[in-house]
Amino acid sequence: MNSRNNIRYFFWSLLKIIIDPHFDNREKALCEEYTIKAKKTNLDEAKRLDRKCKLPTIIFTYTFGIIGALLLGVGMCLAMNVIGGGAPAMIAIGVIVGIIGIIMVASNYPIYSHWLKRRKEKYSSAILLALNKDKE
Repeated sequence: MNSRNNIRYFFWSLLKIIIDPHFDNREKALCEEYTIKAKKTNLDEAKRLDRKCKLPTIIFTYTFGIIGALLLGVGMCLAMNVIGGGAPAMIAIGVIVGIIGIIMVASNYPIYSHWLKRRKEKYSSAILLALNKDKE
């Protein structure tokens, strides 16, 4: 009975390799991903600091851009009488809301680049210190 299981296992493994030749690589990658690492390296610390530096700016940029695009869309809908009933006051409000959305969308990238530059200046010494510890 044991040899029959070995033969089944052999053919099942062979079938997996034929169907998916990268099966072993994914299995090793998953094992490496979920193994507990005993010691964190300085490169891991530098990556953590880099994420800490960039993540708030990225979250703000996406949020601000989405809100600006939504305001622009609502303003266009109001101005073109899609919503609001076509009243002249709604058209004026739509133009104003659309202009606010355009300003938000247009200023999004300059705000992002300025804020990221400031945060990189703040975290640069800590990241470089963590990277240079490996070289010593």
